[in-house]
Amino acid sequence: MTNPAPARTGYKLPQVTALFWVLKIAATTLGETGGDLLAQTLKLGYAAASLLFLAIFVVSLIAQLRARRFHPALYWTVIAATSTAGTTMSDLINRGPGSDTSTDGGLGYGAGAALLISGLAIVFVIWRFSGQTYDVSNIRTLRGEMLYWAAILLSNTLGTSLGDYLSDSSGLGYGGGAALIGTIMVVILLAHYCTPISGVVLFWMAFILTRPLGATAGDLLSKSHSSGGLGFGTYGTSAVLLAILVAGIAYSHAKAARTTPENSDDDLIRAIE
Repeated sequence: MTNPAPARTGYKLPQVTALFWVLKIAATTLGETGGDLLAQTLKLGYAAASLLFLAIFVVSLIAQLRARRFHPALYWTVIAATSTAGTTMSDLINRGPGSDTSTDGGLGYGAGAALLISGLAIVFVIWRFSGQTYDVSNIRTLRGEMLYWAAILLSNTLGTSLGDYLSDSSGLGYGGGAALIGTIMVVILLAHYCTPISGVVLFWMAFILTRPLGATAGDLLSKSHSSGGLGFGTYGTSAVLLAILVAGIAYSHAKAARTTPENSDDDLIRAIE
C-alpha cells in the first residue's frame, strides 16, 4: 500500500528555525532600504515605487501559490516583495505620493497605523471564521496560504509605520527604536520557553515585530550621520543585506535538496510559466 500524497500546500512554507528568523529580519531590513532606495534616493516617489513593488509581489505570489512544494528562493522572494511594497505603501499612506519624508502630504503615522491595524484585524477575523489554522506549520490549503500572505503584506506595511514612528516621532531615534523592538522580541523568546502562552500567538507577535525592527535597523544603517544613522547609504546597506539573504537561501536550498533528493524543480517551472 502506498502512502497518501501530502496535501497541496503541506511543504510550501519553511520550518520556523533560527535561520528562518535571521532571513526574515534580513528581508524586512532589505525591504526598508530597498524601498527607500527607489522612492527616495532615486526619487521615483512612493506611489510609483509602490506600483512597481506590488507588481513584483503579485507575480512572485502567483508562482508561490502555484508551486507544489517549498522553494526557498521563491518563498523569500515573496517575503522580500512584501517588505519592499510594505515600505513604500506605508510611506505613501503616511507621507503622500512624492518622495518627501515629512507627513504633510499623507495621513500621518497615527491615522495610517489605525487604518493598517484595522485591515490586519479584518484579515485575522476572516481567517478565524474561514476554518483555517493560524499555525503556519499546518497551513495546507490554498485559502489558508492566501490568508497567510495577506496578513504578511499588511503586517509588513503596518510594521513600517510603527518603525518610522519610533524613529522619527517618538524621540527614540533609529538606534533607540531598534533597541526597543529587539528587547520586546527577546521577551517574546523568553515567553516561548518559560510560559504556557500559545506558540502560535507568540509566533505572530514576533513575526509582525520583525518588520518595525527591520524598519528601524534599516534606517539606522542607511541614514546619514547628521540624521542619526550610521551613514552606509541605501546602496551599500541593500547590497550587504541582499548578499546575506542570497547566502541564506542558497544554504536552505542545499539543505532541502539533501533531505528531499527525489524532488525536482519541475513544479517550480510550471508555477512560473
